[in-house]
Amino acid sequence: MIIMKDLKYLLAYSIPLSAVLALQWQGWWSWATVVLAFGVFPLLDAMIPASTANYTESEEKSRLFNRFFDILLYLCAPICFILVYFYFQTILKGGLAKHEWLGLTFSTGVVLGALGINVAHELGHRTNKWEQFLAKAGLLPVLYQHFFIEHNRGHHKHVSTDQDPATAKKNEWVYSFFFRSIIGQYISAWNLENKRLTKNSLPIFSWDNEMIRFSVYQTLYLAAIIVFFGWTLVPYALAIALIGVLLLETINYIEHYGLRRKILPSGRPERVLPKHSWNSDHEMGRIVLFELTRHSDHHYLASRKYQILRHMDESPQLPTGYPGSMLMALVPPLWFYVMNKRLEDQSLQLEIA
Repeated sequence: MIIMKDLKYLLAYSIPLSAVLALQWQGWWSWATVVLAFGVFPLLDAMIPASTANYTESEEKSRLFNRFFDILLYLCAPICFILVYFYFQTILKGGLAKHEWLGLTFSTGVVLGALGINVAHELGHRTNKWEQFLAKAGLLPVLYQHFFIEHNRGHHKHVSTDQDPATAKKNEWVYSFFFRSIIGQYISAWNLENKRLTKNSLPIFSWDNEMIRFSVYQTLYLAAIIVFFGWTLVPYALAIALIGVLLLETINYIEHYGLRRKILPSGRPERVLPKHSWNSDHEMGRIVLFELTRHSDHHYLASRKYQILRHMDESPQLPTGYPGSMLMALVPPLWFYVMNKRLEDQSLQLEIA
């Protein structure tokens, strides 16, 4: 049963809708998605009070088995592919001013990050093969399918340790983090898949290797673009993929910045707890990113679906929602000024506890 307050998640579709309007109206409207995501949403997060309320056990059970929440996710990969098709068609027609094709490229890239990668992240934690297929499909236009392997088997195991390339260190600039995280995650995905195949006595250089399959799928994707749209569209395909990936990596940066798990006498890190992820209860970021911002509970129990993620009192809190925090991260001195104080306060609280 769908109740009115559940319909709020339909606002997530305002992101691809704004991109459709950008492709249709062009001009300065070409930047509509960027303005919405990093202008309107941060303002709304600042104006609307954050909510720490959690659902009751009976409400959780009801929401957990409500297919409405799953269908919202299932539509995202198809929407991304349709949008990319119309983006290519628009670019191919030509006649666009520089600010138009640039705006359309950024707008499309933002959709691929917010609706493509983000939803692929959620579905990638599911055990259902159909949902996993949609997760991999959502990662195809950003050429980042290895994320399916590394995030689930690498990041969630090593988060907030030096072994995790997707955990930002204190005083690390987001721009240097991009290189370390992107390269490190790709290498990690190959290593994880090689270990899996070796453990199961399967050949590394075979179709059993999912990294090889991903490489083939992504090559065929680019080949299809060449066949249907021509070589000139390949740089645009790479550009929207890069924008989507940088959106993801900026989120990675803010989610665990400076947080570290203690190393136990055994030499292994302590269990992943809510204190090892920055959390945000700001409403707009929560809604349009399908509760990704309640990240502390997600890492505490990765199998929890987005619609039942909880506020955790012990989790460190970001000063604003994800869109605003991402903008802040792009100005490192400002980010360090705000976050290092919070990081010190968090460390002091842990010492007292």
